Amino acid sequence: MRYVAAALLVALGGGDVSEANIKKLLDGVGIDCDSEKVGIVVKELAGKNLVELIAEGNSKLASVPSGGGGGGGGAAAPAAAAAGGAAPAEAAKEEVEEEKEESDDDMGFGLFD
Repeated sequence: MRYVAAALLVALGGGDVSEANIKKLLDGVGIDCDSEKVGIVVKELAGKNLVELIAEGNSKLASVPSGGGGGGGGAAAPAAAAAGGAAPAEAAKEEVEEEKEESDDDMGFGLFD
């Protein structure tokens, strides 16, 4: 990605997308340059209009789902409340009450008192 980004920056700056220009840009910001990878980027971009490539890429990205799958858990609580979700809250209260009752079974005496 860094080589593609560097190539785009070179083109944006009005320079020719060449291995020497990409290497010069990356060296200027202290990033080591792999000539093989730069060569691949230069070869793939040779003779192509970058504006058209970006437009083509955007059209391909439009079909990629990007809604994010990590937020599904947040909808469970409102959905449960809408479907009579008070039952889990009542069950939790009952469990707490049962724990209190069990602790009173010893009537103040410990096993080793």
